[in-house]
Amino acid sequence: QVQLVQSGGGLVQPGGSLRLSCAASGFRFSNHAINWFRQTPGKEREGVSCISGDGHIFYSNSVKGRFTISRDNANNTVYLQMNSLKPEDTDVYYCAMRTPYCDNIPSHYDYWGQGTQVTVSS
Repeated sequence: QVQLVQSGGGLVQPGGSLRLSCAASGFRFSNHAINWFRQTPGKEREGVSCISGDGHIFYSNSVKGRFTISRDNANNTVYLQMNSLKPEDTDVYYCAMRTPYCDNIPSHYDYWGQGTQVTVSS
């Protein structure tokens, strides 16, 4: 059974940091791309950062230089380190999996994590 289980997130002040984790099970993790999306209610999900099965990394312009994505294939986990957080980063964040390349089209992703709230506020 394929599962993506997210952890991390929460409330942080502007300029602060958070780390999100996405732990995968039930498939050959190293062959798959993992993308972090975020969504504001009433808006479409936005691709934030993606790491492909062969290690290529992509960032949206809005987070480039502040967020870092990484993967630990031994532990089947992808991390999103978020630094210098801004109020506009407030959203529900989702990790999602597809084979094997990254793109930012949510309908192309086969499996999703449960979502985690990130709130940046003073």
